[in-house]
Amino acid sequence: MRIRTRISILFTLITATILLVFACTVYFSAVENREREFYALLKKEAYTKANLFLNAKVDKKTLEDIYHNNRKILNEVEVAIYDTGFDLLYHDAVDIDFVKETAAMLQDILKNKEIRFYQEKWQVIGITFPYKDKTYIITAAAYDQYGYNKLNSLLSTILLVFILSIFLIYAAGIFFSKKVFQPILEMTQRVKTISATSLDARLTSSGNKDELSELASTFNAMLDRLENSFDAQKHFVSNISHELRTPLAAMIAELEISANKDRSIVEYKTVIDNTLNDAQKLKKLFNSLLDFAKASYDSSEIAFKTLRIDEILIDACQQVLQSSPNYKLDIFVDPAIEDEKLLSINANEYLLQVAFVNLIENACKFSPNQKCLIAIKADENRIQLEFKDDGIGIDPVDLPNIFTPFYRGSNKDYSEGNGIGLSLTRKIVLLHQGEISVRSAKGVGSVFSIDIVHYSNKILIFF
Repeated sequence: MRIRTRISILFTLITATILLVFACTVYFSAVENREREFYALLKKEAYTKANLFLNAKVDKKTLEDIYHNNRKILNEVEVAIYDTGFDLLYHDAVDIDFVKETAAMLQDILKNKEIRFYQEKWQVIGITFPYKDKTYIITAAAYDQYGYNKLNSLLSTILLVFILSIFLIYAAGIFFSKKVFQPILEMTQRVKTISATSLDARLTSSGNKDELSELASTFNAMLDRLENSFDAQKHFVSNISHELRTPLAAMIAELEISANKDRSIVEYKTVIDNTLNDAQKLKKLFNSLLDFAKASYDSSEIAFKTLRIDEILIDACQQVLQSSPNYKLDIFVDPAIEDEKLLSINANEYLLQVAFVNLIENACKFSPNQKCLIAIKADENRIQLEFKDDGIGIDPVDLPNIFTPFYRGSNKDYSEGNGIGLSLTRKIVLLHQGEISVRSAKGVGSVFSIDIVHYSNKILIFF
């Protein structure tokens, strides 16, 4: 069942329930009012007959004739008058005697001053009537034909209006649900036209601060992210193809040339060295791509544990020195750090070590003295690491793009690379809920700063 139909049915049921409660309240209030008003009428007739008989001294035969004549066209009230000895003084129709008073009934009336009850569908009231220091017992009974006719008419009208209202409410529900869902249907049709080749399409928003506008804005924001992701993927694939093609083409060319004719041992060794060098580049590129993929995982997919950041940094330095023994590394730890908890973080050891290795190698590669100065500082809230070099610096034009994958600035001729390192480092730092920034001056050097909340203050939230 479509949501629109379900809403229409639900709207109809709720409204019908409210109408039914209202109709029942009206009907049963009318039933109660009819009963109360007719008892009041019986009481009034009883007093009137008693006054006519006792006070006005109207003849019994006259009162009985009036009753019988009226009874032919009206539901006349049948009245009986007794004294306290339970002797009958007057009765409108002894031959009919619908109520058939008993001694127990009269005793009950005398005791309670007034009683009310139904006999079949006739309403009966019994009251006491004081007159000239005497008390009389009066009963009055009648069938409220007019009142019941009004109730039946009211019930028929309520049922008819209720049934018609159900159909009208259901039709109105369908109409309004169609109006409400029209923007959603338009969104659905619009979304169906969006594909990988038309990610620039967007949903139209009314600009109002309602749920549908919020939905359209949220969907458009998602399309923005998807479009950026697709563009980044295309750019990434294009760059990977280029980066892989260059060393492979060089290796193939070297091998083809050497295979064309016999070469000397020295020449073969040169070819092997060149090919090995290109293979090392490929290996480094593949390793960088694998690390980049790992850093792009959802944080909930990566294992984190409590580690000391200085120990991870020392392991990174040892790894760099094993591959490049000529590099010079100096580590400065703020002496004000006395509590080792200030150096504890929740981290993935492998990824964080990869980030530190990238920053250290970059600092050494682009410094004439191949030296990197590393400083560790910490306070009650954060840990800060600085990687400083005295190298060639970064051109101000390149600074906004240095964390873009495969981007290589004007200093690319100074040292070889594939443009993945800094973008990978930034991903890893963000994965650890940290921040990375850079300060650089041409010809003076660069300082890369990493700020990470230490473990004691960190609340990890995985999405």
